[in-house]
Amino acid sequence: MAKRAEKLKLGAFLMPAGHHLASWRDPEAQADAGMNIGHYVDVARIAERGLFDMLFLGDRIGFVAEEREILKRTNRNIAHFEPITLLSALSQVTQNIGLAATQTTSFMEPYNLARKFSSLDHISKGRSAWNIVTSHTQDECLQFGMDQHFEHSVRYERAKEFIEVVCGLWDSWEDDAFPMDKEEGTYFRPEKLHVIGHRGQYFSVKGPLNVARPPQGWPVLIQAGTSGPGKELSARFADVVFTAEQDIKPAKEFYSDLKSLTAKYGRAPSDIKIMPGVMPIVGRSRAEAEDNFGKLQDLIHPDVGVNLLSLMMETDMSVFPLDEPFPNIDVTGKWSRAKMIQDLARERGYTIREAYKNVAAARGHRTIVGTPADIADGLEEWFDAEAADGFNIMPPVLPGGLDVFVQTVIPELQRRGLFRTAYEGSTLRDNLGVARPRFGAKNGSHKN
Repeated sequence: MAKRAEKLKLGAFLMPAGHHLASWRDPEAQADAGMNIGHYVDVARIAERGLFDMLFLGDRIGFVAEEREILKRTNRNIAHFEPITLLSALSQVTQNIGLAATQTTSFMEPYNLARKFSSLDHISKGRSAWNIVTSHTQDECLQFGMDQHFEHSVRYERAKEFIEVVCGLWDSWEDDAFPMDKEEGTYFRPEKLHVIGHRGQYFSVKGPLNVARPPQGWPVLIQAGTSGPGKELSARFADVVFTAEQDIKPAKEFYSDLKSLTAKYGRAPSDIKIMPGVMPIVGRSRAEAEDNFGKLQDLIHPDVGVNLLSLMMETDMSVFPLDEPFPNIDVTGKWSRAKMIQDLARERGYTIREAYKNVAAARGHRTIVGTPADIADGLEEWFDAEAADGFNIMPPVLPGGLDVFVQTVIPELQRRGLFRTAYEGSTLRDNLGVARPRFGAKNGSHKN
């Protein structure tokens, strides 16, 4: 297969102490990472030194206090910074790397979200990105006066309208709306101000936004849904799509399917960068890498592993014996990740214990264990096969897991001509190679 002309893209997907479920227990992990700004500054600088396209912060905005006896064994979603606040701080200690924050359409209002991301884009001089999620857990609903979550189809219908409103608010002002002419006494040009006046099924927002149009036009839009509605949303709006695929065949199918949907919305396949998640376990030898991985896996407490599996399957998995075959669960209407986990468990003959260990490693994402060359081989294979445009790298433990990747895998990718040796531009859109939205863009078709 011929080599692709473009370079692959890399995101540094950060969880406080690392992505492995037991990362905080690793002797080299920063146990208080979630509330330690110095830790995040160090990690951000490591990622920028490695020329990553972006830092990406996942987020979940609640947890179930009644599960404290299980949660006491994990640092997941317990004590960590709010993403936009954190990224605003990190924007001042970095210069080039993109800054992506997860924010939900289910428990936010379009105006407030548009204002926050527009501000972050100005503060960072064009490096912000919004990871669009609809949320799916009951504990998050309880923080916002809801006993039950919206139905799956409603979540995506609301999300579509939400995004339309946010993008319209970002276009409240044309790019040249603010002459700030002291001699003439004109701060802004009234004809360059536009009021959205939105009244829809779920939202009513007059506008305008009281922040100037973002430097990038719109912050980069990221989406992660792999269901039918999720793919439609991505094809219409997303600049970047994160996926969780462990095998190349379904990854290629997803890549081809999503790219083919772009024409429906007046977009080109190249307008979307598809970036599966990958957890690299790096060692000087394969044996050392396997040993490193085994030590991490042994730190997973069974209660924590089963709890995570239950959350991802949206089913109480504690009722099933740990070492018997994975049961047949009805995944109809559940989060798309549930079906993926069940299909993989059936294919590989996993028990509950084996399934939670697989999920706990990278929460259903691909794990590559080996030398720097092995890791590079795994990334190159998917990139060349058009199963990915890049990868969301998920360090198992921070800061060490990211640092070793930057020191050993990045040079190998550069040696192969797969990855940049310098940033291409000053904004995240420049570096990702995705178009800046023209003013008044509709349906995601936003090339200037």
